[in-house]
Amino acid sequence: MHGFTDEDRDHPGDDPDADLFLGLPGGQPHLRWMRLALEEAQAAAAEDEVPVGAIVVAAGRVVASAHNQREQLGDPTAHAEMIALTQAAAALGSWRLEGCVLYVTLEPCPMCAGAILQARVPVVVWGAADPKAGAVESLYRLFDDPRLNHRVDHVGHVMAEECGRILSEFFRGKRRGPAAGG
Repeated sequence: MHGFTDEDRDHPGDDPDADLFLGLPGGQPHLRWMRLALEEAQAAAAEDEVPVGAIVVAAGRVVASAHNQREQLGDPTAHAEMIALTQAAAALGSWRLEGCVLYVTLEPCPMCAGAILQARVPVVVWGAADPKAGAVESLYRLFDDPRLNHRVDHVGHVMAEECGRILSEFFRGKRRGPAAGG
C-alpha cells in the first residue's frame, strides 16, 4: 500500500458513502480509514499518551481526527473517541452524527460507547479488542443492547494486529521505565 496524502483524506474512492454501505464487515475503505486512525495513535504515543486514535468520516471525507489527550489536558474524558465526536459535531453543526462512520484503533470503553450511542453514530469500526474495558464485545455489548433506543452497526478487529502492537509497545516501554529509553 502507499502513504496517505491530504487528497486521500478527502477522496476515499469513487463512492463517498461507500463506508456506510459496505454491508459490514470489511473492505478496503475500512483499511484506508483505519490507517489514518493509526496515524493519530502514533501521534498520541509521541506525546506520551496511551496510543489510541480516532477519525470520523462523513460524506467521504475526514471531518474529525483525534488521539488520547488525558495527560496533556488533565481530563479523564479526553479519550480519542470523545474528542473526535466533539470535533465532528462542531464541523457538521449538529450533535447528531447520523451518516458518519467512526474509526478507532481500540474497542471503545463504556464511556465512549455511551457517547457514540448518544451522538447517533450509525457505524463504528474498531481495531484491537480491549479485554479490560471494551464495551462493544469484550466486556459489554452496548451497541447491541435491545434496552437502548439506538443501535450501532460495528465491525471489530480491523487491522487488529497493527492497532494492538502500538499499544503493546507503548506499555512495554512504560514498564521498562525512562532509564531503559521508554
